[in-house]
Amino acid sequence: MSLRFLPSKITPRALWAAAAAALALVLVAVAIVVGSGPQPDPAGPAAEALADVADAQAEARKDSGHYGSFWLTGGDRSLENLARPLRTDGVSDLRAIECADGWVAAARDGQDVLVRSSEQDAAVQAKAVRAGSADISRPDCVTPEAVEAMLADLGAGPELPAPAESAFARPDGASAYRPGYHITPRENWMNDPQRPFLLDGLWHYYYLYNAGYPKENGTEWYHLTSTDLVHWKDEGVAIEKYKNGLGDIETGSAVVDYENSAGFGKGAVVAVMTQQDEGIQRQSLFYSTDKGHSFKAYDGNPVMDNPGEQHWRDPKIIRDEANNQWVMALAEGEKIGLYASANLKEWRYLSGFERKGLGILECPELFQLDVDGDPAKRTWVLAASANGAEEGRSTGVAYWTGNWDGTRFEPADDKHQWMDDGADFYAAVTWDDPRLTEGQRMASRHTIAWLNNWAYARKLPTDDWHGGADTVVRDIRLKTVSGKPTLVSTPTNALKSLEGETVTVEDRKLAPDGTAELPAPDGGAYRLDLTLERAAGDDGSEARVELLAENGVFATVGYDFASETAFLSRDGAAMETAGLAPDYGVVRRAPSAPHDGKIELTVYVDHSTVEVFVNGGERTLTSLVYPSGAPKGLKALAKDGTLTLKSFSYTPMAAAS
Repeated sequence: MSLRFLPSKITPRALWAAAAAALALVLVAVAIVVGSGPQPDPAGPAAEALADVADAQAEARKDSGHYGSFWLTGGDRSLENLARPLRTDGVSDLRAIECADGWVAAARDGQDVLVRSSEQDAAVQAKAVRAGSADISRPDCVTPEAVEAMLADLGAGPELPAPAESAFARPDGASAYRPGYHITPRENWMNDPQRPFLLDGLWHYYYLYNAGYPKENGTEWYHLTSTDLVHWKDEGVAIEKYKNGLGDIETGSAVVDYENSAGFGKGAVVAVMTQQDEGIQRQSLFYSTDKGHSFKAYDGNPVMDNPGEQHWRDPKIIRDEANNQWVMALAEGEKIGLYASANLKEWRYLSGFERKGLGILECPELFQLDVDGDPAKRTWVLAASANGAEEGRSTGVAYWTGNWDGTRFEPADDKHQWMDDGADFYAAVTWDDPRLTEGQRMASRHTIAWLNNWAYARKLPTDDWHGGADTVVRDIRLKTVSGKPTLVSTPTNALKSLEGETVTVEDRKLAPDGTAELPAPDGGAYRLDLTLERAAGDDGSEARVELLAENGVFATVGYDFASETAFLSRDGAAMETAGLAPDYGVVRRAPSAPHDGKIELTVYVDHSTVEVFVNGGERTLTSLVYPSGAPKGLKALAKDGTLTLKSFSYTPMAAAS
């Protein structure tokens, strides 16, 4: 499907609507590809559902003074709560997004998606327009990106151009382990991601970088930019280490100071991060007046001097609009300290969140999401990178859901959960897209993590760079799974821009000697989609997909129906990794029950990385892998007995640069 929009230059936050109004009122959509079937019935179920939305929005505005959002399959019933139950007979999905001055809604009927908005004159344009066949009018306060995201949720996102054929070939000089669509440094060392921010349509992202590795210690912030969170431009080092007498530049966070609360100018980028000198960790402030490309050290550094703590690092700052304050989460050993500020320079302690049994906490996160997409169930999430050794796990990212009252975080359940069940998912950061409506921003947000593990981070068998990689950017939501709010994740939609032609086969039997006639990967970068079932007559329990290199199996992805657990193992053919760490070869497992008797696995392989998404991302498994020799395809089998492979798809992935 294809949607193309006229470009709108939109400035951040409160300026989005004004700039959009000055440039365009109409979002032009062209060429949704739906095949050669009949045109949608203008009086069909989708049009009728949208007419009902229009009536309900009018009722909501009259009775409550504002419009409501709705998502049939996503759980949002705000419009119904403001007005009345909507008529959705005959549509497979229906979504409405809203802002102070209007709304846009879309409905899916079969392969067709129809759109209607508050901007349509009921006397002249009472009928919904078919997305892709006419102009989609929108209120000024709904951005083109918000409409595009809404349509993507209904499976009508913009058609992405196919990658060039050359993008599927290995770049000249690329080493065997160099990923093609994951972020890695051209050379030297990388570790913790720093949360991206958006300015003038451009994402700015930084990671910790050490140009002197392995002879020198100390990191600095390396800068990348992107328009889609998939294709990245190298911008070089943005904040250098050892320049202000307080040490190197470590993990922190950057915010756009729209209201000039820090005094460096409206729209200045303010970064607060840890600097460490002679083992003492302090928090310093750097600011940028050129949109994040270069930074100056604040004359009053450090803005937070160490009170005598050994572990006192990784400040993560968010804007708490409800309480008119900036809030910082700071890793303090086994505790997350929470602080507030009016100006990003002076910080006061609010409270602490302490947890035993997870080792030294690092890289905290504090954010909100709506459970099951329902604004009535808006929930806070506090997360931190932690050590799961006491639970038989590796390091990872633990999180709690609960409530933030402006002073204290209260968990709904003392028991934490984990964002990923693999060996190599750490220092995750999360962020939303300010171009979207509030309801959309609360429905999902992005995340990226360091794809590595400190147990062996400095021992990896790579020569042209060090420190592993970043995960792909994922979209996370809070969904009720097994009775509790759970972070589920899927690869961000823009990753589809790297996909080649998909080959699919169906209804194959898995046996111990394998399965014939499966599409074979050509190269080391691809996506697999599997639907597994233990059908009537099947007597097996464990399905496996073995990833092969010249010298044998280097990783296995599978599912055990007996224990209802997905798993990822790094196998013995990768001899280069034999001495990495005692638990490098431990099989990582993720419990996830079948849905209607079926299990869905989506697997992204990128030369030396594997990311597995189980049942739509209800659980994930992320690990580094190191094949011994060139990639040689795969083998799908049952460990014993037979199982059913309902569907198997192979999609080659192009390089992102």
